[in-house]
Amino acid sequence: MTPPGRVRLALTAMAGALAAMLALSQPAVAAPGEVPVVSPTPQQISRQPGEVPIPATAVLVVDQTTDAAAKDLLAAQLKQHGVRRISIIDPSAAGQQHGVLLVRLGGPSFSGEVPSQAEGYALTVSRLSGILIGGRDGSGQYYGVQTLRQLFVRSGGGWAVRGVQVRDWPNMALRGSIEGFYGPPWPTEARLHQIEFLGETKANTYIYSPKDDAYLRARWRDPYPQKELTTLRQLVTSATAHHVKFTYALSPGVSICFSSAADVAAVKAKFQSVYDLGVRSFSMPFDDISYTRWNCDGDRAAYGAPGQAAAGKAQVTLLNRITSDFVKTHDGARPLQTVPTEYGDLKASPYKTELREHLDPSVVIQWTGTAVVPPSVTNDQARQVSTLYGRKVFLWDNYPVNDYGEAAGRIMLAPYDHRDAGLSQYLDGIVSNPMNQEAASQIAEFGVADFSWNDAAYSAEQSWPRALARIAGGDPNATAALTVFADLEHYGPSSAPQPWQPQAPVLAAKTADFWQRWNAGDRNALAELRPYAEKIRDAPQTIRAGPVDRAFVADTGPWLDASALWGKAMVTRLDALAAAAAGDAEKARQLTATGDTQVGQAQAVKTGNTNAWGVRPALVGDGVLDTFLVKARDAAAGTAKSEA
Repeated sequence: MTPPGRVRLALTAMAGALAAMLALSQPAVAAPGEVPVVSPTPQQISRQPGEVPIPATAVLVVDQTTDAAAKDLLAAQLKQHGVRRISIIDPSAAGQQHGVLLVRLGGPSFSGEVPSQAEGYALTVSRLSGILIGGRDGSGQYYGVQTLRQLFVRSGGGWAVRGVQVRDWPNMALRGSIEGFYGPPWPTEARLHQIEFLGETKANTYIYSPKDDAYLRARWRDPYPQKELTTLRQLVTSATAHHVKFTYALSPGVSICFSSAADVAAVKAKFQSVYDLGVRSFSMPFDDISYTRWNCDGDRAAYGAPGQAAAGKAQVTLLNRITSDFVKTHDGARPLQTVPTEYGDLKASPYKTELREHLDPSVVIQWTGTAVVPPSVTNDQARQVSTLYGRKVFLWDNYPVNDYGEAAGRIMLAPYDHRDAGLSQYLDGIVSNPMNQEAASQIAEFGVADFSWNDAAYSAEQSWPRALARIAGGDPNATAALTVFADLEHYGPSSAPQPWQPQAPVLAAKTADFWQRWNAGDRNALAELRPYAEKIRDAPQTIRAGPVDRAFVADTGPWLDASALWGKAMVTRLDALAAAAAGDAEKARQLTATGDTQVGQAQAVKTGNTNAWGVRPALVGDGVLDTFLVKARDAAAGTAKSEA
């Protein structure tokens, strides 16, 4: 999945929007009386008067409909915010409780406000009734608790919960991530970290599909060794506890003989082996394979000469067989998913016709947009592809994945953007294909979860600062530093001629303004740009010293190192320019030499060997920051000569 050549970015209007985000990058906490900020954005939320204090003792009302994971999460949240003792009673005894905090958690009977949509919930927090969470199902209850988690506020020496009334449900049925990149797969620790994040952000899907897991692709027929099965069981157990569907994606297309009864049996056996671990969601992708050749002579006899229609017929036959003989015969199994070989276009073809006309209507089809890495996804495009495949599609969104050539040396920290509100009319859901760097991927994935829950209300300008604040542990200084750093890692290559995200739009706007003023003779421009250069220099240390997610710090280590050096070089270049303007040619010369050394040090910082592209220079603000430093060096030399 390698997009065509990169085109350098000029300034765009996005700079203004990102500058606004920089100003908004503090943790979003509602002022008293305002509607609290909740992510993902609820469908309906209103403020109720006052706050509900959290005492040392609380009474939890539950019944047989109460979800165990939601109950555990609720108890943990109460204890984290000051409750030392929790009494558990059933609803029949609730009326006998007076003068205590009542917290109710259960199914639709717990609240007449529970929406009818799957995974929906109602949450009421008031001084009169305490805290009430009713869910349409177990996931709804769990998501109600995740909303409650965001409503705790400091009150005197303790805690309280803001008064609210919420009715909420997701617009898309499938929301989450797909570990579908090339290169070293995530370790178990990273996968567990990801699953916990998905549950926290009300995302319900994790698709296990790492391209370099040999037992999924190259050796798909081989049974897993016991060690690998034990690890998969651990992941499935964690996913269940966080209301995340663990989807197992087997990719047999590289070598399967579609007409072989033995190979069909091998697919079923592989699925059975993970079904026994608790997996209930399955996918059979056919991406990145050829349909111009068969893997066996029997397929030519069964389906004809290789080609689009023949490939479609063979794949449909297998998908339908697995649906009828496995999915529909296994209790709790969810509809089979697939990635078609034609996953990234809007062209009618004999292949798509086969899938549209003959594929079991329950099978969920994934699509990547109009390209492998599309610059945008529009309602019209989604409508067209839904027509081509005869069903709603499931968007495999290749952001923030960085396994392809144009992304070499990069991490992707820009906001999730350029997806139309209204896509929920045509999409079953969205999964983000993340980076090899799991924790760093969570900034973009936070936006994916927000968008897929409530696309109509999604705003990148509001969601991105919340994602940064979350990674920064809610600390204002760390959030501000992370915003400066993320601006330097904002570039988004795409399969289109132009990038879909501009590089360093805040810095680009500041440096453009600087040169306009400097060239007009305004030397005060130096004093205004230098503080931002200091922020670039100091941001990595602030990030490392603050309550930032340690996994994020580890993931981004090389880029943090490089940013500190580039920031030092920028400060030095500006000081050299100031010395030259003041007529101190010798000082300007010394500072220029120091800056040259710092630039060389910054350019020498390499990434770890964590991606398919191997070890590369850690790119930071490239095309903006480095270009500015070259221009500033030339300007210092020219100014020194003119002042001499």
